[in-house]
Amino acid sequence: MILPLGPEKLAARFESVFGAAPDGVWQAPGRVNLIGEHTDYNEGFVLPFAIDRTARVAVRVRPDAALRMLSTFGNQGLTRADADALDPSTARGWTKYPLGVVWALQQRGLAVPGLDLLLDSDVPRGAGLSSSHAIECAVISALNELMSAGLGAEDMVLATQRAENDFVGAPTGIMDQSASLRGTAGSAVFLDCRDQGVRLVPFDAAGAGLVLLVIDTKVSHSHADSGYASRRASCELGAELLGVRALRDIAPADLPEAAGFLDPVTFRRVRHVVTENERVLQTVELLDAAGPRAIGPLLNASHASMRDDFEISCAELDLAVDAARSGGAIGARMTGGGFGGSAIALAPMESERQVRAAVENAFFRAGHAAPDIFSMRPAAGAMRLA
Repeated sequence: MILPLGPEKLAARFESVFGAAPDGVWQAPGRVNLIGEHTDYNEGFVLPFAIDRTARVAVRVRPDAALRMLSTFGNQGLTRADADALDPSTARGWTKYPLGVVWALQQRGLAVPGLDLLLDSDVPRGAGLSSSHAIECAVISALNELMSAGLGAEDMVLATQRAENDFVGAPTGIMDQSASLRGTAGSAVFLDCRDQGVRLVPFDAAGAGLVLLVIDTKVSHSHADSGYASRRASCELGAELLGVRALRDIAPADLPEAAGFLDPVTFRRVRHVVTENERVLQTVELLDAAGPRAIGPLLNASHASMRDDFEISCAELDLAVDAARSGGAIGARMTGGGFGGSAIALAPMESERQVRAAVENAFFRAGHAAPDIFSMRPAAGAMRLA
């Protein structure tokens, strides 16, 4: 596990690098998606929550247009850019995320000043826990305050989505940044991706005698890769052929008729989105009425749909899910964009050790790298630390 720097140590590190104290330190969390995968860009429903792994940025406004950025991880040295001449084609590594935020704010007509920025993060990269959006949300929270821009959460969500889509080149929706910016401790964020409507849904696994485990398979993924983009293209094609604005507008009862209009692959992609939206709605109903112990079958069904209809799982994710269930989890599914990353498993507290052992042993027998397994609960969203 990466040990994060506290705000005081991060500020001190910043001063040693840049020669002056930062104007402040801000943080934003990664997220776990409880259920609702690839529904966000189809204007559907999702149920993520913010986690207690965060990206933290110490930032100081400069008197010129220079952007100087450094991280506490990796071997990339101090990066320099010009706020007046940002070019997506030249951005590299983690710096494309803060640069994308600066660019997106400029596209909104805001004059973004030069900045010195130091990043520290303990959100696992490539694990499907939205490490990139955590960076973007920390940066936009800092800039919103430093510039007195007056942006609301909805504005910041759309700005960071534009940074991802048009600067980074990842065709993502609005789920990740919505959880990071609007999450609260103890609750999942029930988000309507059509109108950004949010309702906080209590999710207290511990109170129900359960633990939510995140299983990082160590298989890295990227939202900018062709697999994610091709799934989005299939969804857009399906909506066009079915004559709707988005797949949100297709009901489960419409699927038999849709099968006659669509080729088999496009139909499977559509069926996943339509049924996943229903699973999100059912999960919210069950959490309200019966609590976390009731949602296990929906987590299992979600994984089967992502594996078979959307085809975004991989051998390691399937192994993690199957092993967790065999060890006593009441429900498990992959989480995130797919093609690697993490799975989640909801298990009785008394079975936690058994579930962990089952997954670790299964990975060892299969010859895979040892997974990183840790418990997680809903945490607070983006905030200023110092």
